[in-house]
Amino acid sequence: MHTAAPQPKAVAKMHVRQSRAEDVYEQLKLDIAEFKLVPGDRFTENEISERLGVSRTPVRQALTRLQQEGYVEVLFRSGWRVLPFDFEQFEQLYDLRMVLETASAQRLCADGERVDRALLDQLISIWLVPPAERSNDTAQVARWDEEFHCKLVAAAGNAEMARVHRDVTDRIRIIRRLDFTKQARIDATYEEHGKILKAIQRKRGDQAALLLRAHIQTSQAEVRKITLHQVHLARQGGLGK
Repeated sequence: MHTAAPQPKAVAKMHVRQSRAEDVYEQLKLDIAEFKLVPGDRFTENEISERLGVSRTPVRQALTRLQQEGYVEVLFRSGWRVLPFDFEQFEQLYDLRMVLETASAQRLCADGERVDRALLDQLISIWLVPPAERSNDTAQVARWDEEFHCKLVAAAGNAEMARVHRDVTDRIRIIRRLDFTKQARIDATYEEHGKILKAIQRKRGDQAALLLRAHIQTSQAEVRKITLHQVHLARQGGLGK
């Protein structure tokens, strides 16, 4: 039996619904990453609907997607809740990140045809600057740090490695942001990123990989110290602003 194709108006409405659900999804994910919603927070679909000015349908679609990705859970007859941190999963993601980034550092120093030198130059212009020109904006440095690692992998020229790394980055973003609530960590990040880039410039693959491993392990150790109290302090301090 032949099924009639959807009419243009019906297709347009479907795209609008999908677009709104995507917008709600991105906003809620940002709210979690910026600690406007923290682990343990409870809310209803109506509250989100009113705050974002959309109907409940895209809100429910967005929350279902976030539930599948392990950010929230639905509570029987009482709305939704932001899930507590899964530190065992974070450990595994950090291990995977370490494998991807150290392999990329080795590729960058091998000077293959697929290496994107323009991306490396962008990183050099941000991180290899005099101390007086360094940023003290915690939110900005957090974003730059994430971009440093993503661009480092992307510059190595393997699109599949870069795709997997972006997915890992997305899943650990919330916990990494907490690593930039202390000025000492910002200073250390500048120093460590600078050393990694200098090793890559000198084509010292083993050294670059070792520096990256130590850098990631330091961040991983900081993650282990994170408590719910720090999460609430980050929200009060407006880390994501």
